[in-house]
Amino acid sequence: MKAIQIFKSRIFIGSVLLLVLGSALAWRYAEHVDALERERERVVGQSILLALNSAHYLDVELNNDFSEKVFEMYIKRLDPTKKFFLQEDIEELSHWKYQVHSLLGQSDMSFFDRSVELIAQRIREAEQYYEEILDAPFDFDKDEEIELDPDNQDFAADREGLKDEWRKALKYQVLVRLNNEIRKQDEALEREDTSYVEKSFEAMEEEAREQVGKRQADYFDNLFQIKRSDRFSAYYNAVASVFGPHSGYYPPKDRENFDIRMSGKLEGIGAQLIRRDGVVQVTSIVPGSASWKQGDLDVDDKILKVAQEDEEPIDVVGMRLDDVVQLIRGEKGTTVTLTVEKVDGNIMEIPIVRDVVVLEETYARSAVLQDEEESYRAGYIYLPRFYVDFRDEDGRNCSEDVEKELIKLNDEGVDGIILDLRNNGGGSLPDVVKIAGYFIDEGPIVQIKGQRGRPNVLRDDSGESLYDGPLVILVNRGSASASEIMAAAMQDYGRAIVAGSNATFGKGTVQRFYDLDQVIRSREAQKHKPMGSVKLTTQKFYRINGGATQLKGVTPHIPLPGRFNYVDVGERDMPHVMPWTKIDSLEYTQKYQGTYHLEKLAKKSKQRIEQNPVFQLIDEDARRVKDNRERTSRTLNLEKFTQEQKDLREASQKLREARNQQRAMNVQNLLFDMQTFEEDTIKKERFTNWIEDLSTDVYLEEALHILMDVEN
Repeated sequence: MKAIQIFKSRIFIGSVLLLVLGSALAWRYAEHVDALERERERVVGQSILLALNSAHYLDVELNNDFSEKVFEMYIKRLDPTKKFFLQEDIEELSHWKYQVHSLLGQSDMSFFDRSVELIAQRIREAEQYYEEILDAPFDFDKDEEIELDPDNQDFAADREGLKDEWRKALKYQVLVRLNNEIRKQDEALEREDTSYVEKSFEAMEEEAREQVGKRQADYFDNLFQIKRSDRFSAYYNAVASVFGPHSGYYPPKDRENFDIRMSGKLEGIGAQLIRRDGVVQVTSIVPGSASWKQGDLDVDDKILKVAQEDEEPIDVVGMRLDDVVQLIRGEKGTTVTLTVEKVDGNIMEIPIVRDVVVLEETYARSAVLQDEEESYRAGYIYLPRFYVDFRDEDGRNCSEDVEKELIKLNDEGVDGIILDLRNNGGGSLPDVVKIAGYFIDEGPIVQIKGQRGRPNVLRDDSGESLYDGPLVILVNRGSASASEIMAAAMQDYGRAIVAGSNATFGKGTVQRFYDLDQVIRSREAQKHKPMGSVKLTTQKFYRINGGATQLKGVTPHIPLPGRFNYVDVGERDMPHVMPWTKIDSLEYTQKYQGTYHLEKLAKKSKQRIEQNPVFQLIDEDARRVKDNRERTSRTLNLEKFTQEQKDLREASQKLREARNQQRAMNVQNLLFDMQTFEEDTIKKERFTNWIEDLSTDVYLEEALHILMDVEN
């Protein structure tokens, strides 16, 4: 146990005194900060505010309401799990709650200084709790629960209350580990595994407490490594987040990491991560990456632990995102094991062999689908993102690749085409305009509007389409931004049937980076290069009918069961989002309107879905997701917890087996692609595995049947 001084008394300082002595308090609380660092904070802070105030789409008034929002966001970033601050701390810091805008304008860091000192003090005090709590066995027969959603909790009134919250949190961690060990032992005994050494319950419980204790030691070590510069970034990111959820300050290191993620050239597991409420969460899986190939890691999975080969896992709850990323990244061919919590509450270990992302697998691909009982042949184009290489004029871009795939499918003589935009988070705006133009003769595709002035209309003026046959566009809650532009344009023209989750993501805004080194060119600022970048919203998209995809997303013609159909996810689930607005509709010819009998198609699709056991299991899974979101507390009773985990595993296994048995389609590679396989065996293997996965895709099968209904 580390020695730590505990303060026996506290001096209450009134709000009037705080105003009078603000500068003196700032000096007292941050006297260890050298003059150069303080000067850098002043210059960078002013630069961030200048960028936000001058270039952001919204004019945000810096007033008491703004201050309150920044205060709440910043406190949440400092103590997302409410395991450190006491209520008295929040009351003390609240003296600055409505003054943040004034402090920012004056480069007054008194609130920031005190918050940094106070959270450091509370972390040191909390470090004492875990060893004492883990020193004795837990009573897992007791009926009690832990609340896992901090938004449903208050800050502890005193140290005893805070210590009890730590007791429950540590008990839950031990419970999870103990349940896993008991399950492993039961499975080993059932297999009659002679290599397994049976342990008593008491031994497993003690071992679980020891391992949780080691993880806590690592956890606090990481907390103590947090620098003032990290807190500074959190403070100004709280400021930026009030302008909008996609605005933020990126220090040089963070901007570098962002560029690495956007380039697609990743070494590791190929999952994009974000830190939410103290937990690192998966936001997307890079197609073709190690995670994508392994198949068990999903979007919205919460990463609880990370283990290297032959090493004990490290608890990463509450750990810095950068540190978690460093734990996950590693040399190609080595294995990292993630312990994750699924959206439905199931906890599982996922071993992933690190690899370099094969860029070929992140590009557009196509195949031919054929119903086993019919002669109907549909072309299928998978577009994972609207990619473009801005650094290389000769680099690949999605519009040229999709054009090539369409030409190949035309040569195959397909009867219809499915364009798959599921989990496509967007990308290049010029490329989505070009791709939309392949399916219409000519006309507007999207309107883009800044804060002022008339909207800019992006249109296709080619005069002819590349493909004019039946078209289905598949979307889901992960379809965002450029994907929504594409689906909305085809929907407004009546050109395509949009099928998928009950709504897309709902991101209808454009962001750009401002390099502070380039924007702020004063002699004073140049001394502090590099200062990083600010990402902020500059424009909004609008459909050609005048509506926006912001918040509402795109509503499909034919809704399909989806895992997130009963919960709010996407843009609408974020704080401080921009509202939905509408502008004037453009004049455009609905040449294709009436081509599809949508009511008839939707009715037939609904009948098939009701008779499809996989879709019914997906719907059941979606309801479990909803229940899990609403039921934020968890039992700390071992018997009840074990039964809950067993039920979740069985439900997941049932759905997995049903998906694997779904083989109502014949999926084939294109003749053109097969001719290249002899020279590229790796490509052949990738395409073979991809075709195998497609053959069990229940959504793809339904899209095929929708196309077939168009002909009937």
